[in-house]
This record gives sequence, C-alpha cells and structure tokens, in this order.
Amino acid sequence: MDFRIEKEVFQKGLSRIQNIVEKRNTIPILSNVLIDAEDDQIHLTATDLEVGMRASFPAEVKIGGKITVSAKKIFEIIRELPEKEIAFQTKQNSWIEIRCGKALFNIVGLSAEEFPHFPLPEKSNFFSLKSTLLKEMIDKTAFSVSTDESKYNLNGIYFQSFEKKEKLLLRLVATDGHRLSLIQRESNISHIEELRKGVIFPRKGIQELKKMTEEGETDISIGFLENSAVIKKDQTIVVMRLVDGDFPDYDRVIPKNNEFTSTIEREPFLHALRRVSILSNEKSRGVKLLLRTGTIEIFSSNPEFGDAREELDIAYEGPEISIGFNARYLLDILQNQQTDQISLMLKDNLSPGLLIPPDDQDYLAVVMPMRL
Repeated sequence: MDFRIEKEVFQKGLSRIQNIVEKRNTIPILSNVLIDAEDDQIHLTATDLEVGMRASFPAEVKIGGKITVSAKKIFEIIRELPEKEIAFQTKQNSWIEIRCGKALFNIVGLSAEEFPHFPLPEKSNFFSLKSTLLKEMIDKTAFSVSTDESKYNLNGIYFQSFEKKEKLLLRLVATDGHRLSLIQRESNISHIEELRKGVIFPRKGIQELKKMTEEGETDISIGFLENSAVIKKDQTIVVMRLVDGDFPDYDRVIPKNNEFTSTIEREPFLHALRRVSILSNEKSRGVKLLLRTGTIEIFSSNPEFGDAREELDIAYEGPEISIGFNARYLLDILQNQQTDQISLMLKDNLSPGLLIPPDDQDYLAVVMPMRL
C-alpha cells in the first residue's frame, strides 16, 4: 500500500475515530485502526464490537491495500508532524513507513485479515432526519441516560415512532430511575418496523451520533441491520449494537395530576440554582424549593460550609409547597432549553416534579424529589 495525504485531512480522520477504539485492550486488534486505500480515497475503520465507525477521506493512492496500526500511536505521530503532505507506505511483515518533510517513522502494524468485519448495508433500508432536529432531540434527553452498567436497559435512549391525532411522531425517552426526559417531533418514518416496536440506542453510540449532528447541517440517514443501527452522514458510517432489553414503561412515571403550576423565568432560575447549589451537599447536591404565591425560594445547607438562599418572583397561585430536588438534575434540564420560561408542576412535597416549557408541549422532564 502506498498513498499521499494532506496532514490536516489525515489528522482529522484519526481524531474522529479515537473515541471508538477499544481502550481496555482485551483483544489487541481492537486498539488498532484499519486503513484501507483504494480509488483516491482512504477509509479509516475502528470498532470496539459495540460501536464501529468507517470514515472516508481523499488521498492520492498509488498502490491500494489494507493494514491496521495502533490508533493512539499513529494519531500522536500525525498530530506532531509538520503541515505538509504525508507519504504512507507498507513494507514487509506489516511494517509501515511514514514520511513527512524530513521526518521518518517506521512502525509495526497488524494484518488487516484479523480485523472484525464492518457491515455496509443496503441504501434502501434507510430513512433521513435533519441534523438540527436530531441534535435538539438528543440534547434534551441524553443527560438523563443512566451510567449504572447494571441497569443495562437504561444505558441508552429509547427511540419509538407512532401516530397521534393523524400526526406521525418520533419520540426519544431517557431515564436513570431518578429523572426522565421525553421529547417528540413530527417525522414521517412510520414505515420503519424497528422504530414502531421501539429500540434502545446505546450511550456510546449516542455520543457518536451527537457528534455527527454537529458536523454541518447535512441530513443524517438511519437504518437497521439485524440487532444494530446504522448511521450515515456524508462519508462517515457508524454502526452500533442496539441495547438488548425492554425499556421500562415510562408512561407510568409521568405525573398525570400535578395541578399546582408555577411559571418561572428560565435564565434567572438557572443562575440562582447554580449559585445556591455551591453550598449544597457535594454528594447529594440537594436544594430545597419553597413555593408561595408569587415567589420561589431556593435554599441549600451544608454543615461544613454554611447555607445559601435566593428568592425569585414567579407566576404561582396555590398552596405553600416545600420540596427537595437534586440541583444537578434541574440544571441539566434548564441549560438544555432555549425557551424563556419553564413551568414547574407539582402535586405535593413527596411526588415527582414535572417540568415543561410553556411553548413546547412535546417536551417534558420528570424529577424525583429528595428528602432534605
């Protein structure tokens, strides 16, 4: 194999696949990147057997071929090379020669035959979503994904399509058992059987999908292949194994009779929570909210440091309610909204709180209360 490529292009490609590469080194080949050169392009492929990525970049290919090499080491080398064209060539016994300017590296590779197969599905199995739409839906749910590996069916975002009032909707739901986020938007994808049943995209795959939504406004194509989801955008393909398990019946968690509604200016509420939570318990991050007619008081206390309180004017007419929440859970919701106001809906001081933007009834967040 022999090709020439611009340093900036090569570095960008190698940077893109770093998060995919298996870090635990249980199988040595998984810490490598597969480099495949053909037809004036190189294809970079990485996988940890759960999530895989294949990205293509322009190059001057003199001799085609395939080789694998340590993804971390080659990225470190390419990053430090001067801003010039790079010459990449394979030698006998899977050795690799890299030249750039007066710099010369000889590094050991591994045969491409050991690298796991990367599926390339048929184009007809895909549907398209706008990058901006998908980014918004992920931003407003991903923070609620569980990081507890024992709760494997909560380690991702649940995707489901359905019809409501003659509208075709795509719904995303995430929960970690302490909070829940749900968003739905109109999307004409009712023909996808997997989405009608509902599927769980894994947390690591969601992170890569989010990065793809941030790389320009080109539409993103999504398809399904056996028990995997396939994501395509421009010259990049990501394949992720879907979470095997049933997502919980989230509808039972969503409060149906939270009748006491307060409307709060989002930005002042966000900043007040940040300030007051500085003195909250560092482990529980608990803050107490005291709602009275026309005001909300935010209070935190920590025996080691002291206490803090702040009062805000709000639109509220109802009984006095004192309720505790994890401040981080509230902050995650507030900072991922673009709306000017947020509605906090409560039943009493022991029931889950419901947060809904007044101008977007297709988004909601549920937060479990804390005893403080």
